Amino acid sequence: MRVLLKEILDCSPDAAWRALRSPAVFREVSSPVVNAASLEAGGFPTVWEPGDHPVSLTALGLVPMGEQVIRLTMATKRTDGVRILRDTGRGVSGALASLTLWDHRMAVSPDPAGTGKTLYRDQLIFRTGALTLASWPVFWALWQWRMRRLKQLAPGWRLDLGVDLPADAAADPAEAAADPADASADPAEATE
Repeated sequence: MRVLLKEILDCSPDAAWRALRSPAVFREVSSPVVNAASLEAGGFPTVWEPGDHPVSLTALGLVPMGEQVIRLTMATKRTDGVRILRDTGRGVSGALASLTLWDHRMAVSPDPAGTGKTLYRDQLIFRTGALTLASWPVFWALWQWRMRRLKQLAPGWRLDLGVDLPADAAADPAEAAADPADASADPAEATE
């Protein structure tokens, strides 16, 4: 199943890209519907790096959902200026273990209207086996909540807060060796 969203965020593409790579923003846009706790030795990093990031999730801060591995890759050197954060993680335990496919792509680029704002596209493709159809309304509602929160928070995202990285600083040498099919596919187009 697929959930697609597309919105203009009231911030620069660089600020949006930095926010997408922030575990604090990840937690804030999901809360209070879903709460996340890091299972990494040092807790959540300041900025997401490519690789695996184990988390424990609870619904409404009360109902344990299980553990999940967030597996991140980043595409930042595209010639069209689109930057993509992709999570192809997996559920490890609890209800999250029912996820048989998880492909979440978030793309940021300059607003084509030239406003200086950000065109944000979000695509989630998931499967939960026999429960896939029944799971779709739950994920759809959660993604609506996340988008609402992103739009509320975006005007406050500025590059002068915290440690700022150049647009391609998150690019990892491993990214260059990533699956060529991922680099040639245009997940941003799929979200339109």
